[in-house]
Amino acid sequence: MLFLADESCDFRVVVELRRAGHDVLAVIEFKRGASDLEVCGIARKERRVVLTEDRDFGQLVFAGQIEVASGVLFLRCHERSRAALPERIVEFVERHGASMAGTFVVWTPRRVRFRRLPGPS
Repeated sequence: MLFLADESCDFRVVVELRRAGHDVLAVIEFKRGASDLEVCGIARKERRVVLTEDRDFGQLVFAGQIEVASGVLFLRCHERSRAALPERIVEFVERHGASMAGTFVVWTPRRVRFRRLPGPS
């Protein structure tokens, strides 16, 4: 799968996804300080799923302020569960990656929710 990790994404997740063979661009490596709008523009242009821990993405996507065609994987993980986060995300992607296309996924250690992304306005 193709991913674009925004700056809020735990970089260990980027490393583990790459190690598992996924193509992951990390904003922190090539466009530090990019706005959410810029991140979504890059993801849309390159057909990448956005990896984020930034709550703003959900509000922006569902309020129609930004468009992300390929999908968003929003990670919500408390400090006590962080040690296993990278491996758990790789496991999730391996199992459910095909289901993520065109969705906003909220991942927590205990629960996953899929919601269809709104269409272009």
